[in-house]
Amino acid sequence: MNDRGVSARLAAEAWESLFRAQVTLMRRFEENDDFAPLRAREYDVLFTLSRAKGGRLRLRELNEKILISQPSMSRMVERLEQRGLVRRERADDDARGVVVSLTEDGAELQRAIGRRHVRSIRQHVGGALTQEELRTLMHLTTKLRRRP
Repeated sequence: MNDRGVSARLAAEAWESLFRAQVTLMRRFEENDDFAPLRAREYDVLFTLSRAKGGRLRLRELNEKILISQPSMSRMVERLEQRGLVRRERADDDARGVVVSLTEDGAELQRAIGRRHVRSIRQHVGGALTQEELRTLMHLTTKLRRRP
């Protein structure tokens, strides 16, 4: 038990349940081709950039927000750049830094995929939970993300 009276076993079981729910939902989204013509992680790059100020992030910041290794992120950004979806530029304040930004084509594709994905989320998540349960889920996951 920790200082909040929570057993390690219950915490591990709750984590496992949360993790398995996420895996199951991601598989459903992929089966529905939610992210086509991209892969889920590629879409995550475009989505993350779309939420960033000015549609731009340093490569390092992008890597912190998306859970893949730095070399994998660099290769993925290179592939997205070759497809005309993102642009890489040297950071103004640091010659070693790289800034990644959405191109107009990348932003357009992100919006199109995003609309399709939201419909799928509504079906699979909104179809399983009530409005109140969705609010509770948001509260709990936010609490987990903010805990140091």
